[in-house]
Amino acid sequence: MASAWITMFATLLLAFVNGRKDEVHTSPSVRVHTSTPVVALGSPVTASCVIRDDCPLIKGAVWHLNNIVWHLNQRLIPSSPAAANESGRTSAAANESGWVSTVLYSVANQSGWNSTVFIPSFTDTKGYLTCCVLHTFPCQIVGAVEIRAGFPPPAPQNLSCLTNLTKPETLSCQWDPGQDTHLPTQYTLYTEIRDLRESNTYVLPPGVHHYRIPRTGFVFFSEIEVYVKAVNALGQATSTPLLLEPLESAKFDPPKVLKVQAEPNRYGCLRLSWGLSEQQTWVTTVTLEVRLKTANSKQWSKEPVPVLRLMRQRPMEVCRLLHGKEYHIQIRVRYHQSPWSEWSNSNTAVTLEKAPTGRLDSWMKVSREQRQMPLSVHLFWKPSKKFRDNGKILSYVVSRQRQPTKKGQLCVTLDSHCVFQLPRGARKVFLSAGNAAGTSSPTEVEVFQHRALAAVSDVNVLPHDESSLLVQWTSIHSSIVTGYVVEWRPLWEMDPSLILFDHIDRNQSSTLISERIEPYNPYGISVYPRYKDGIGLPQTVEAYSRQKAPSATPNLRVREILHSRIELTWEEIPLCQRNGIVQSYQIFYWDEQGNTKVVTAELEKRRVVLRELHRSSSYKAFIMVSTGGGSLNGSEVILKTEHRDYFTIILIVISSGVGLSLLIIISVLVCFSTHERLKMCFWPKIPDPANSSIKRFNTLDSMQDIPPVHDMQESSLVYLSHLSLLDLPKKGLEKMGGEITDDPWCHCSDTSDLGESICGCPHALSPSYIGSHQHSVPYATVVFDSPYSIQPPIQSHAYLRSESTQPLLEEELEEPSSPKEYQNVPIRGTSGEKDSFRECLDDGPGKGELCTLWDDFPLLRALAMNDVQSET
Repeated sequence: MASAWITMFATLLLAFVNGRKDEVHTSPSVRVHTSTPVVALGSPVTASCVIRDDCPLIKGAVWHLNNIVWHLNQRLIPSSPAAANESGRTSAAANESGWVSTVLYSVANQSGWNSTVFIPSFTDTKGYLTCCVLHTFPCQIVGAVEIRAGFPPPAPQNLSCLTNLTKPETLSCQWDPGQDTHLPTQYTLYTEIRDLRESNTYVLPPGVHHYRIPRTGFVFFSEIEVYVKAVNALGQATSTPLLLEPLESAKFDPPKVLKVQAEPNRYGCLRLSWGLSEQQTWVTTVTLEVRLKTANSKQWSKEPVPVLRLMRQRPMEVCRLLHGKEYHIQIRVRYHQSPWSEWSNSNTAVTLEKAPTGRLDSWMKVSREQRQMPLSVHLFWKPSKKFRDNGKILSYVVSRQRQPTKKGQLCVTLDSHCVFQLPRGARKVFLSAGNAAGTSSPTEVEVFQHRALAAVSDVNVLPHDESSLLVQWTSIHSSIVTGYVVEWRPLWEMDPSLILFDHIDRNQSSTLISERIEPYNPYGISVYPRYKDGIGLPQTVEAYSRQKAPSATPNLRVREILHSRIELTWEEIPLCQRNGIVQSYQIFYWDEQGNTKVVTAELEKRRVVLRELHRSSSYKAFIMVSTGGGSLNGSEVILKTEHRDYFTIILIVISSGVGLSLLIIISVLVCFSTHERLKMCFWPKIPDPANSSIKRFNTLDSMQDIPPVHDMQESSLVYLSHLSLLDLPKKGLEKMGGEITDDPWCHCSDTSDLGESICGCPHALSPSYIGSHQHSVPYATVVFDSPYSIQPPIQSHAYLRSESTQPLLEEELEEPSSPKEYQNVPIRGTSGEKDSFRECLDDGPGKGELCTLWDDFPLLRALAMNDVQSET
């Protein structure tokens, strides 16, 4: 029994490998077959399994019709209970799962058993139907058959052929097979040379959709017909025939530009010498295409210049070019309608120069200080749409005259702007450009000196894209407005050559600017109204074409730290790192417990104060800078508030106590000190005329009774501050003996103010007097007619009025004012003349008699003229 099973399985395996697909014979006693092994996808399939009685699997066994089952790709095909009919056939209904609809029946006859399966729609592209016998578990496979499903081949599409001129020459053809058939498809390429009536057939392996026809299979200048046929088990299809000349389908190698030069006496033309590759020089006629670009351009011309039916290596000419321009030139070739070759190498040449043509657009900015003559003018210009430089510009000339001369030139430059001083009375200037071939016609530029005119309003700038900005404003409805000027410049650079402008019509209120606009960079955009007699004031805004988060953040700096608040400051972010308009500065800070607070700072001040902080606490903070395109956080900083301990408080109290104690001690020493010099430093003593006395000194002996000044200061409580002892020269004394009114020594001023000096003779003061009494207040001066320390005085002494600048007693201010003149002081000698000052003694013979001389000095009337010794 085991040997029978082994023999059966070996036979089944060999049948799958070598046997027919529509019928598999596992053994002489079992046969499985189908009507067709290949069907269209979705078509019905019928298969049969015939088991003879001499099969070892059923011989001697109890057998029933339900013992035969079918599998498709190892999936059981279920059957329904059988119902006998007249023919003895048992039918089965479709399975409940619906994966396939089947009709299964088995027939028993004298020779054995026959089981047939019917599948109404075969949806698998490949399937294996197996016949099994339920003799043991699991069932035993006794036969199988392979069934494939697919589609007939579609006609190949897009057949094309390309000739390769590089040796070895070939004609490469390819096509599109179309929809997948799920079946092995055979493609065959057919060719026929019309002139030679020669046909060739090329069979391709399955799945290959291209083929290279060798050089023997085609002729360059003869037409050839090419088509493809596809064949599989379900049918065949043929492509549309392709008729071509092999050379017309050839792609040439890139040609070579040998030389390019300007045509003599032909403006705007270049002469081009070229050639094909060495392997393709046998081609006589080709079609060329030329593309150009200027030296300062990054893109080639959009529409290349075609040159039809050009003979091989014949020079060609390219015209209608700009004058005096350097061009880069490339070419490519093809034969009739063949594919273009790759572009050749690049070569350069310069067209002939010509004098510039057209006018220049200009923009003049006159100095606002119009009182200055000559005026300072900044003139900008740019080429207009009709301007042609026709060569390399060598200079721009600004002149006072239409025909520029060296004397009338105001500015000569290669830049697009110029600053010059406008001469007095000039109302216009002329701008011209020049190259090696000549000078352009001058452009007249009118000078507008009145600039303080009305400005536009509501200037708004919106980003249009990354490289352009839309500028909008409110138009001025006035007949004197002739247009507008829009000026823009990068704010991170101050180079005047970067200033750009554009003239706008008076009826427009917006414009799109795109020249030199880059994302993430700030631009200052100004709008000027143009009037008939001047330029209005500008309105300027800052704008970005695109914004993003700043590239850097400022560093936080601590300006002040107290026990409950901290003040932080920071610098402004550089323009090149802002990447947008700064909208806010926010300070985030948190304590050790993680309590977070946010403070928003003012944009202009760039400072913030963190309040209500805890003493002796640590905080962390960082700054967040926000623009219209994003935000960026700065680095964290650690902050710590101050604390006040008992040591600091005690130190403050001790310092305050020591300072207050020193102040009290100094005050007591000053008030109760007996040192007169120290007391005089704080409050000098003012003489009191009511307690003063004057004595007449007639002899030297009586003068010597007067104690020294320093002794008097210590013994007298009420005293004259000091006496000025003056030595009068003899020459001066003789003059004093003459008329009193002509006294040259004592010049008394006219005053009634007690605070001014009445009589002063500064040339008579001795150095000893000045040095010893520089801190005292002089009250009276005693004048000697000769040195008192050498010989007795010959004449009596003259008592002069005090030079004190301090006021006398308050009561004297109420007395009648002094006479206006005090210079007629009588001075007499001792020879029978009366003294200048007579003593009025209370107990003398002249008791009660008024001294007539005192009437001349009412301010001294209250002075008691008593002897110092009698007072003591």
